[in-house]
Amino acid sequence: MIGILTEDQVEEVLQSNVLGRIGCRDNDKIYVVPVNYVYDGKYIIAHSVEGMKIRMMRKNRSVCFEVDEMKSFTNWKSVIAWGEYQELTEERDRYYAMKLFVDRMIRMKISETAKPPEMSEKRLHPRSPGNIRPVVYRIVISERTGRFENDAS
Repeated sequence: MIGILTEDQVEEVLQSNVLGRIGCRDNDKIYVVPVNYVYDGKYIIAHSVEGMKIRMMRKNRSVCFEVDEMKSFTNWKSVIAWGEYQELTEERDRYYAMKLFVDRMIRMKISETAKPPEMSEKRLHPRSPGNIRPVVYRIVISERTGRFENDAS
């Protein structure tokens, strides 16, 4: 059976996962990239070193976010959200966002490349050369939808 997720089910998928994909666009180039995220009930929150994704989102703030829960090819849930990229520059906002990351991820095994920057002494992204601070951002959701398939008859 294929169907549409309820608002509560969409909320649960966003809350219970930590890996999603952001789609952004710059003129004719579309870029979709996986990101670790946390969802605080209002925003999708993520961080990154500055690169193509950040440059594109700064130029065109309209983005798409997608997350899947896949148990099998016939048993899955998928949520798509549209919204606006918003960079967090105030220290208090950055702290709140990274605290959510640490609180959520602390129970998971964190690799060197996925370690939140606030877990290092210098608050630098572990893959950043020199003094580059990570870009902390959120997606302000304006619309969202979800679909599912399950193999139950």
